[in-house]
Amino acid sequence: MNSTTVRNLLVRGMLAGLAAGVLALVIAYWLGEPNVDKAIGFEESGHAGHSHGDEVELVSRSLQSTAGLATGVLVYGVAFGGIAALAYCFALGRVGRFGPRATALLLAVCALIAVYVVPFLKYPANPPAVGNGDTIGKRTTLYFLMMVLSVLLAIGATILGKRLAPRIGTWYATVVAVLGFVVVIGVAFAFLPVVNEVPDHFPAALLWRFRLSALAVQITLWGAFGLLFGELAERLLRPRSAAVPARAVPAGQ
Repeated sequence: MNSTTVRNLLVRGMLAGLAAGVLALVIAYWLGEPNVDKAIGFEESGHAGHSHGDEVELVSRSLQSTAGLATGVLVYGVAFGGIAALAYCFALGRVGRFGPRATALLLAVCALIAVYVVPFLKYPANPPAVGNGDTIGKRTTLYFLMMVLSVLLAIGATILGKRLAPRIGTWYATVVAVLGFVVVIGVAFAFLPVVNEVPDHFPAALLWRFRLSALAVQITLWGAFGLLFGELAERLLRPRSAAVPARAVPAGQ
C-alpha cells in the first residue's frame, strides 16, 4: 500500500471518527448526562461520604454537559478514528480474505472489545459520586494498564491464529487464539488489584444505568465508525468505475 493511499485512508478514518463521534455524542447526552446529574445530586446530598459542595466550581455543570462533552467525545472519535485507520492499513489483506468493508467492521469490533470492553469488565465506568479523589491516579493507571495489556494480547492472538492456520485450519486456529486470549485476560483479571469504591448507599439502579449508557456510547462510536469507514474505504480502494464491467461492443462495430 503506497503512501498516498495510506494518507487518504487516514483522512477518511478521521472523518469517519468525527461522524461516529457526533452519533455517540447524541447517545451520551440523552442517555448518559441524566444519570450524571442524578449522581452529582447524590454526591451533593452528602450520602457519598465525600461531597465537594464547598469547592469552587471551575467549570459550570451546563458547560460540562454541552461544550465540554462535545469536545471530549469528538476529539476522542477523531483521534481513535485516525489510529484505527492506520491499523486498518496494516490489517487489510492480512487477517483473512475480507473486503474493505468487512475488514473495517471486523477491526472496529475487535477494537471495541480490546480497547473498551475488556478494561470495562475489570474496571467499569463510575459516575461522579463513586470513587475517592485520592486514588484517581492509581485507578487511572490500572485502567490504562488493562487497556494496553488487552490490545497487546489481541495483537498476539491474531498473530498466533495466523501462524496456526496453515497447520490446523482457520477455524481451529481462530478457536485456539480466542481461547488463549480469554485465558491470559482471565489471569490478568485475577492478579490485578480490585477497585471497589462504590458507597454503601449509592443506588444500584443508577450505577447500572450509568454503566450501560457508557457502554452504549462506545458501541455506537465503534459500530458507526466501522460502517462509515468501511464504506469510505470501499469507495477508495474499489472505485465504482472499476467495479462495473465494460459494456460489450456488438460485433462489426
